[in-house]
Amino acid sequence: MFLAPRQFLAAPEALRRTYTPEEAEAYTRWLARHHYENFHVATLLLPSRLRQDFFNLYAYCRWADDLGDEIGDPAESLRLLQWWGEQLEAMYRGEASHPVFLALRRTVERHELPKQPLADLLQAFVQDQTVRRYRTYEELLGYCRYSANPVGRLVLHLCGYRDPERQQLSDFTCTALQLANFWQDVSVDLEKDRVYLPLEAIERHGYSLEELQARRFTPAFRNLMREAVELARDFFYRGLPLVRRVDRRLAVDIELFSRGGLRVLERIEKLDYNVLRARPVISRTERLGLFLSTLARQAFRRAA
Repeated sequence: MFLAPRQFLAAPEALRRTYTPEEAEAYTRWLARHHYENFHVATLLLPSRLRQDFFNLYAYCRWADDLGDEIGDPAESLRLLQWWGEQLEAMYRGEASHPVFLALRRTVERHELPKQPLADLLQAFVQDQTVRRYRTYEELLGYCRYSANPVGRLVLHLCGYRDPERQQLSDFTCTALQLANFWQDVSVDLEKDRVYLPLEAIERHGYSLEELQARRFTPAFRNLMREAVELARDFFYRGLPLVRRVDRRLAVDIELFSRGGLRVLERIEKLDYNVLRARPVISRTERLGLFLSTLARQAFRRAA
């Protein structure tokens, strides 16, 4: 039963089998803890009452991501993503059969999760199959609305926050994290023939797509990346007030992700914006320092 998505799809008996809700939740726990690209969705600071819900949500995203990126055939990925969307619709009609949706159904019922953020995430995976370039920053931010922002809104919903103000602050943070990831992985994405730096910005700075694909670092590319980094940093700062608007445990996670993203931007600057030569990374020691400093800030705010 415990199979990664591609292996699961290749096993007819797994697809035909009838699962109990308990077996389904055991599967989502296994997937979150053993998948090769584990997000560590259940951190030590996460309330124990929400861990299974995060496992269930993670499994939904993990499956959709793998259907989009691990199949190797865009046409087949689109077919499978359509099937995944049909499974989502069936779950909201009370007809779930796939173990991920059997488990997720419990989360939806416990927290009254809306369908739209889950559908929006799926739309992003579909878009990845057909769109590999973005003309403007507006188009790129539109993609982030589907690929990143729904995650934050779902997390807020699980934690009991449903107001538009917190959702907007969460959108800023999630978009910032997505942009920081794009700028960190410029070279990695080029290997996949994906370019997230907008074509308009590339041209406006006197650079070219051909130079980017040839990985030519020039003053024009430096200026292009400086602008991109400042945009991401602005979104991080616009989202940081959310830290003071949620409970302490969630605040630590939000601040930790935000400070980590800001540190990635600093690393890009220290590389003189040459992300074509080396991928900026944060060391394990730095991550620990960010964690401890975030805990200290939260403790001080609580005491104050």
